[in-house]
Amino acid sequence: MPSDANPTLTLFRRMARLPGGHRLFTAAFTRRAPYFGSAHLQVRAMEPHYGEVHVPLRRSTRNHIGTLHVMAVCNGLEAAMGLLAEATVPPGMRWLPKGMEVEYLAKAPGDVICVAESTTPDWDGAPDVPVTVTGSTEDGTVCVRGTIRLWVTPVKPR
Repeated sequence: MPSDANPTLTLFRRMARLPGGHRLFTAAFTRRAPYFGSAHLQVRAMEPHYGEVHVPLRRSTRNHIGTLHVMAVCNGLEAAMGLLAEATVPPGMRWLPKGMEVEYLAKAPGDVICVAESTTPDWDGAPDVPVTVTGSTEDGTVCVRGTIRLWVTPVKPR
């Protein structure tokens, strides 16, 4: 059961209403998880059971054939999953990535939209939660798809 009291989700919803709010939230998000900054991603959506980021094709994210490097796409998929997990994890629980399985289906000659999705029944099987991830070009071509599995366990008392 997602928590509307989640501070990250609350911050996203507040910032999303402001001019430039998605950009400000992305800056805060990549400051908290600096590695995601290497993909130059932009957070687009964060809701229970849904996360979405945009990964642009830039010189630093290109591979040797001039397309978006699949690892930049995978960074975007993991970021989208993290947004979803943070918005969906039940109160008193925490999440950690357990593993990622992806298929490379097509080249990404331009920007990619990375989406993570789950359902309420997916979370009923905790501690093992599957999150479906897809990376699609702006014309809708799915270039990467897969599953990221999460450990969902109670927060340890301090």
